[in-house]
Amino acid sequence: MARDLIVFGEDWGAHPSSTQHLVSHLAADRGVLWVNSIGLRRPRLTARDLGRAWRKLRGAPRPAGTTQHAAAPFPVVQPLVLPMAQGRAGRALNQALIGHKLRAAGAGLRRPVLWASLPSAVQALDGCGESAVVYYCGDDFGALAGVDHAAALAMEAELADRADLILAASPALAARFPAHKTALLEHGVDHALFSTPLPRPADMPSGAPVAGFYGALAPWLDLNLLAATARLLPEWRFLLIGAPAAGVELSPLEGVATLTRLGPKPHAALPGYAQHWDAGVIPFLDNAQIRACNPLKLREYLAAGRPVVSTPFPALQPYAGLVSQASTPEAFAAALRATLAEPACRAAQRQQAVAAESWAARAARAAQLIEAL
Repeated sequence: MARDLIVFGEDWGAHPSSTQHLVSHLAADRGVLWVNSIGLRRPRLTARDLGRAWRKLRGAPRPAGTTQHAAAPFPVVQPLVLPMAQGRAGRALNQALIGHKLRAAGAGLRRPVLWASLPSAVQALDGCGESAVVYYCGDDFGALAGVDHAAALAMEAELADRADLILAASPALAARFPAHKTALLEHGVDHALFSTPLPRPADMPSGAPVAGFYGALAPWLDLNLLAATARLLPEWRFLLIGAPAAGVELSPLEGVATLTRLGPKPHAALPGYAQHWDAGVIPFLDNAQIRACNPLKLREYLAAGRPVVSTPFPALQPYAGLVSQASTPEAFAAALRATLAEPACRAAQRQQAVAAESWAARAARAAQLIEAL
């Protein structure tokens, strides 16, 4: 019988993360209790942080306009904790608070495995009655924007030491942990969702080639590269779908008349855009976070079948013949122009390249590793 899971992840519904995709499949044959985020930085006296804290205290939904994912098919709990608590007293208090909440919500779970997708979940160890610990590492928390790096890395080191199994989303992440208990589990894709044809969205630009991007307008995006490329291609339209992350300066995009921002869209709507733009773009900066990343949008773009132009990063290597790589505005513009002349058969080649990389297949591998503990 499959072992139940207590999952410490981000706030359910915040965005369709790899953890949410995997656990949604794992929940088909086991009990799951989802624990919303135990933060990775100390809150500040800002309207954004105070609003988030208030919503957590009330158990309120995310504010209107943010990306929504499907309702959770299992219980979701919001622990009341001291964010980034350090010292014996703070850690003991958090463990007691979390344990009390989970014992009430998780009654009936069988030999639960604690699945931690955030280093801060280390504060819950030994308080959940867990039979084993799995650390799912999807990011470089020593480089991830918006994180208290030193504290997150200290918690990660403790969590990795205690974990019975470490699942890493990229080779660079896997290399940081003991090989005897670490397995590579790269991200998957909802291939059926992204490859099944959908109508062209009414709010997409028309009358010109479209280069599109969806995702958070985050600190790891090279907005200067994107703006410069757009200015070199006045005959194209550039489409950005997503909300700006806290503190991101969008001034490089000001005055770019051919650029359209639509804001966030539901995950199920994204294939309609990705299938109908002329090329998907991934304008990442070159930094430690990106060199360790395995972005979900890469496989989603490929499953949609349209050309992809990206700045170089290691996760592109398995798809090198299917993704055009460029580091300068001139090279990016040239690569986009070239996509208009590619043969129609390339769409099927992209889709086939990721057809076996479904979230169901990734979850089945994770389940196999968990049951072997």
